[in-house]
Amino acid sequence: MKRILVGIKRVVDANVRIRVKPDASGVVTDGVKMAINPFDEIALEEALRIKERGAAEEVVVTTVGPADCQQQLRTALAMGADRALHVQADGVIEPLTVARALLKLIEREQPLLVILGKQAIDDDNGQTGQVLAALWNRPQATYASKLELAGETARVTREVDAGLETIEVNLPAVITTDLRLNEPRYVKLPDIMKAKKKPLDSLTFASLGVEPRQQLKLVRCEPPPQRQKGIRVKDAAELVDALRKKGLL
Repeated sequence: MKRILVGIKRVVDANVRIRVKPDASGVVTDGVKMAINPFDEIALEEALRIKERGAAEEVVVTTVGPADCQQQLRTALAMGADRALHVQADGVIEPLTVARALLKLIEREQPLLVILGKQAIDDDNGQTGQVLAALWNRPQATYASKLELAGETARVTREVDAGLETIEVNLPAVITTDLRLNEPRYVKLPDIMKAKKKPLDSLTFASLGVEPRQQLKLVRCEPPPQRQKGIRVKDAAELVDALRKKGLL
């Protein structure tokens, strides 16, 4: 069976204003709206479109995280994924551990393609896809803004500093998605109801044979400095004078 495995992550909703905890140990998440990481949502949408074109038969969505992550998995099922796999884990889970867990799921599911978002908006590491490709010893195409499948290859247009780059990789492969790849669909109420009956399996690191290791320590989290109020100038001469007074010229 031609199967696509999609990795998602539960993050604070992109529309929520982030607040740092008083003790600077992280950001406030209690009582805050959570959602699927936007780049991962794009990855799922692309997988669903590939299936709708007949290039895949099943889309499996997975995440690594606490029990509350099942809410985001149900949303993914409502979007159109066929099955969900939840690797239960609490606390901070680093990209290397996530990649090792995904590798075990790959060995079990044998997907044609693995699609992830290019990064998560909470920690901005942008590492999981690349680490997974290295562990799996398969090709990778990161920052994809266009994806075309043809037989046993994938043609990927990716965004780089100099513009756009188009590459071909043999399948199976790991793809990480960029913002302009697609626009995710809206979830409708009937789909939410149907998603409740779709299979969602819970797993643990122990059942996968993965030992979680924390190699990084968050020392301190601080909000960015507040921007100073801007001023409006009448002409270029007044702008130059204002910059000179601030010592910028």
